[in-house]
Amino acid sequence: MEFAELIKTPRVDGVVLRRPFLPTVEGTLCLTGHHLILSSRQDNTEELWLLHANIDAIEKRFVGSLGTIIVKCKDLRVIQLDIPGMEECLNIASSIENNNGINPSVEIDL
Repeated sequence: MEFAELIKTPRVDGVVLRRPFLPTVEGTLCLTGHHLILSSRQDNTEELWLLHANIDAIEKRFVGSLGTIIVKCKDLRVIQLDIPGMEECLNIASSIENNNGINPSVEIDL
C-alpha cells in the first residue's frame, strides 16, 4: 500500500497552528505522503513543513465541532492543530497515524 492511499483528507482550510512562545498561524493544512504542511499563503508568515518520520505521538481532542490534534515530535516540539470539523480532524489524525507507523495494524510497502 502506498502512502498516498492512506490519506483520506489531503487538504483542510481554516486550520490554526499553535506553538509555545510563537504567534498562532491560520492557514491551509496539506498532507502529502511524507510531509504535513501548513501555510497561510501570506507574506511574512511562517510555514510548517513537518516530516511524518519526525512525529512521535499524536493526541486527539474534540470540543463541539472543533477538533484538536496535538503532535509530539521526536525533537521534543509540541504542536497543536485546531481543525474545523470533526470528520476532517479524525481523517487527518488517522492519516498521520498510518503514514508514520503509529498505527501498527497498517502495513506499508516501501
